Amino acid sequence: MFVLSVVRDKIPIHPSQFGLPPEQALINELNKKYANRVLHDVGLCICVFDIAEAGEGKVRYGDGFLWYTVVFRLTVFRPFPTEVILAKVKSSDENGIQLSVGFFEDMWIPLVHLPQPCAFDPNERAYFWLPGSEATSSHELLDSPVSERLYIDQGEIVRARVESDEFCDDEPGPPKASEGVLISGEARRLPYTVTCTIAEQGLGPTSWWKAVEATLDEG
Repeated sequence: MFVLSVVRDKIPIHPSQFGLPPEQALINELNKKYANRVLHDVGLCICVFDIAEAGEGKVRYGDGFLWYTVVFRLTVFRPFPTEVILAKVKSSDENGIQLSVGFFEDMWIPLVHLPQPCAFDPNERAYFWLPGSEATSSHELLDSPVSERLYIDQGEIVRARVESDEFCDDEPGPPKASEGVLISGEARRLPYTVTCTIAEQGLGPTSWWKAVEATLDEG
């Protein structure tokens, strides 16, 4: 889930920070710049792990800052494909389920990666799985007894397997004008998203499998 990534950068230290040890001042500035930032094809930066190299600080004419060339390692969140993680259900809608690990919420389970047969209950705003059912449509599933449904409720902890991740480096652009009418620019895509699945044995809400384990223990 977490990896170390090596980065090289030039970092300015303000004169007000000259009283700190250089390494601490650099770590402070690096965390300000990189923490909670998505680096394309790298992942979501969490914090500086350590500094591998740092040259001597040099003053540039006119600004009074000390500029350092630094090679450092970042702790980065980037779960790898097939990795199984624990996450919380943030919300559900007709397109699928959104997951959260607290500091990162752009994780999704699309319809194709939900256990079958399942359906979205608009009254509960949640999906449910109906194991063993031969129903083939949402209407049939929604007619099933509520007591037989296994719901995936908001706030539940689920065990999910990572299918893929995607980076997007959309840059905001100016509004477009067509035939004298101002047209708003397209909505920006999320910079980093993770797609997961729970359509396998042992995946899904942990409460499902705890009940199964308890039944096996009793047997």
